[in-house]
Amino acid sequence: MPAETAVRPRRTAARGVTFIPPEVDSLTPHLYRPNAERPVRAKRRVLLAATVVSPHSHAWPQLTFSSHGVIRVTTARGTIIVPPLRAAWVPAGVEHSIDVVEDAELNTIYLHDPRPSPDPSWTRHCLVLELGPLLHALLMSLDTGPDQPAGPATELRLADARRHETLVAPLLQAELARAPQVRMGVPLPDAERGDKRLRSLCQAVLRAPGRSANLAQWAAEAGASERTAARLFRSELGLSWQQWRQQALLAHALPLLARGMPVAHVAAASGYASDSAFTAMFRSAMGRSPRHFRGAGR
Repeated sequence: MPAETAVRPRRTAARGVTFIPPEVDSLTPHLYRPNAERPVRAKRRVLLAATVVSPHSHAWPQLTFSSHGVIRVTTARGTIIVPPLRAAWVPAGVEHSIDVVEDAELNTIYLHDPRPSPDPSWTRHCLVLELGPLLHALLMSLDTGPDQPAGPATELRLADARRHETLVAPLLQAELARAPQVRMGVPLPDAERGDKRLRSLCQAVLRAPGRSANLAQWAAEAGASERTAARLFRSELGLSWQQWRQQALLAHALPLLARGMPVAHVAAASGYASDSAFTAMFRSAMGRSPRHFRGAGR
């Protein structure tokens, strides 16, 4: 079924300037509700750069990826960057929003089973997964039509979709369980139970990601020693300071590139002395050079 293009309401001012609201709703998840008869559901929609899908949650887990374009999935625990050929796993009940960094064909998969693996982290944390060829093919083979409208043609399509989804679901679950997990997020300490000094440090970095300061300087301003801050990054976020800092820089750089800012300017705004060093870091993390993403949001 062809992808649906997002239609955003337009309002025209007196001088003929058109304003496009940057936010859309949660894309009718109730029309794609998974159940025992249809254990895996798929929907597909083309969204323009700078679109934001409003914060929402639902009673089933989801897998979100883009066939082309970069998206960001944000929860109370942080932000996940999702380039093509990677997917974000969002557990049931977790409120999340989606930011479209560049024009994207957004694919959302809803699953009836709460987790593909006995590992309890699947029900507690958002994950980023590599989409291998088989997993990607299985996801793209799913019917993307909603439960409505009713009618003979719809009933015939739904019967065929049910048969296919029943066959695909077990293999899909197995492939999800074995898919490599990738560090592509910017996690934050829990607002209630996390260390306040670490949360203050992280928020300060996110407010000024291009500032040239080392961990000792950031930690001192948050009221902690460098050693304590390094330990907290490992114990609370599961990342080293360097790993977390890189993810914060990527989350900062991607929207700038999408708006057309020259790579050298983005590198400088991200605290890099040279665009070659920035490009090397970016390519290592994203699999593509920053120039691939430049201007995608214009």
